[in-house]
Amino acid sequence: MKKLLPVLSMVFITACGQAQILNNVLNKVVKKDSAGKAIIKKDILAGKNLSNDDIVSGLKEALRVGTDSSSKKLAKLDGYFADAAIKILMPAEAQKAEKTLRSLGMGSMVDKAIVSMNRAAEDAAKGVGNIFWNSIQQMSITDGLQILKGSDTAATSYLKKTTTTELTSKFKPVIDSSLKKFDATKYWADVFNAYNKVSLKKVNPDLTGYVTEKALSGLFYNIALQEQKIRNDPAAQVTEILKKVFGK
Repeated sequence: MKKLLPVLSMVFITACGQAQILNNVLNKVVKKDSAGKAIIKKDILAGKNLSNDDIVSGLKEALRVGTDSSSKKLAKLDGYFADAAIKILMPAEAQKAEKTLRSLGMGSMVDKAIVSMNRAAEDAAKGVGNIFWNSIQQMSITDGLQILKGSDTAATSYLKKTTTTELTSKFKPVIDSSLKKFDATKYWADVFNAYNKVSLKKVNPDLTGYVTEKALSGLFYNIALQEQKIRNDPAAQVTEILKKVFGK
């Protein structure tokens, strides 16, 4: 027990020291107004004198530019299909079916199913602007503070938290319609009807739900990339407020 006391003391001292360091950092970023409300201090970004309104406006603009750029990019032909990072492939539970069908010479059928899923996601990406913009407009000073203290994708995380439920409900019928438009449901049925004939374990995942989830995941992935660019690359700071807030 005597040997343990110095170790515990050192752990306590270290923890206190780390807490003090964190407190000092936050004190440099945040102050309180006359009513005791936390506000962002000026002169904390890029060595500039920035008001709370400047910072929130800059964060909103970063999200506006990021969402606009990402949705337009993904809504184009091959926006999903040609991007290896977000290309929609067969779900995990269907990969055995894919392998089996390819080994039986039905690879073309599987390829058509994969292409059609990605076409559906590209089609659905066209209609997300208003949902994102409504959420961006509602960003508060408190939201701005939390984003400012977060990672270089904190604004995207905020957007994901505030829009995923609405996006999912709006995306699903569009995805479902798009899947039918691009014959995905037909190809899907062809694939799994063929697989189920040669397998005792049947596969019947929710195609619409799966493609919706993957489409949104790819969309937020691209928005996060755009946010990182805007924060760190002067060439991506395409408006005056972005230059003011994020410019070096």
